[in-house]
Amino acid sequence: MSDTPAIRLKRGEGRAFKAGGPWIYDNEIAEILGEPADGGIVRIEDYNGYSLGVGFLNRASTIAVRVLSRDAGAVIDRDFLERRVRAAWQYRKDTVDTSSCRVIFGEADFLPGLVVDKFADVLVVESLALGIDRLKSTILSLLVDLLKEDGISVRGIYERSDAKVRLKEGMERVKGFLSDPFDPVVEIVENGVRYQVDVAEGQKTGFFLDQKYNRLAIQPLARGGRVLDCFTHTGAFALNAAKGGAAEVLGVDASELGVAQAAQNAALNGMSDRVRFACRDVFELLPELERKGEKFDLVILDPPAFTKSRASVKKAVTGYREINLRGIKLVKNGGYLATCSCSHFMTPELFTKTIGEAARDARRRLRQVEYRTQSPDHPVLWGADQSLYLKFYIFQVVDDA
Repeated sequence: MSDTPAIRLKRGEGRAFKAGGPWIYDNEIAEILGEPADGGIVRIEDYNGYSLGVGFLNRASTIAVRVLSRDAGAVIDRDFLERRVRAAWQYRKDTVDTSSCRVIFGEADFLPGLVVDKFADVLVVESLALGIDRLKSTILSLLVDLLKEDGISVRGIYERSDAKVRLKEGMERVKGFLSDPFDPVVEIVENGVRYQVDVAEGQKTGFFLDQKYNRLAIQPLARGGRVLDCFTHTGAFALNAAKGGAAEVLGVDASELGVAQAAQNAALNGMSDRVRFACRDVFELLPELERKGEKFDLVILDPPAFTKSRASVKKAVTGYREINLRGIKLVKNGGYLATCSCSHFMTPELFTKTIGEAARDARRRLRQVEYRTQSPDHPVLWGADQSLYLKFYIFQVVDDA
């Protein structure tokens, strides 16, 4: 691959990459050798010309190179991609229920910028980088063939590459069928609960698979109790609480569409008698419930990411502290709080500190039941800090003594 175009790092730069990181930023590059096209493959060279690997180049992005392999001699062809896809699928078979799961998780599966979720017999793809976008059809073809080897016939593929981050790559936001059209509302079963997933209009790829085992973890804590599920989205935590035997569940979300879908999912599972949903702003509702003297055996806080950049972390901390303060106050003595953050920029240390401050302000004590992260089909690759984003705590809340 000596004739392959290359980028050469500045002296002393590329430290995160050399420590296992998946990206090289534009300000770390001293020069570009040859005439590579954006989206094309380049060798990665240290300042002295020593080859360090290969990756995609994109001059339009702050993330100038996304690393594909640390083997400087790697040839990025169909065989290379087949090995990557096969390894990703085998890992899911080893670690999770694959009826619905994330099959490819970008950098953590060494296919940077690509996400593929499997919902029953439907695949949903999100392509976020120029280089991987050009290999997308080959990767999907390989995945369809690989699933067929295990007796899984893919009914259709839908693209949800409509995230704003594509604009930073110089790409348009797109969505639509990558196969013959099909009904985009797909029924899945997770933890024994049935859901209607709208892969075309739902958030992200249609359903948040990363909380699968965290939802399962709250089931025994809900037994016989009264449960409040905040930011319920399409009702997943609420329905798991009911599955665990909750006597009464209230799910709350600001999205009318989400609440409507949640109610449909409750009906689908025959849980409408115990689970109800309200379209409300959680920040307004929690103080209202507190003033009324309401108490719950289990309060679940699953908010959207309050920050997607370092610049807004301070504001996000205020939001997390507020909802945790209010949520803690609504838990009965001896009851439970499940609380999480899905923002990468809200580090585990900062999230922990914020919850502790909320508990002190509420004059309640927290006993940690467990700490969890995202489901194993969203693997955390050490060295690639971006792959760890979900923090999930379960606490018992007791009166301050």
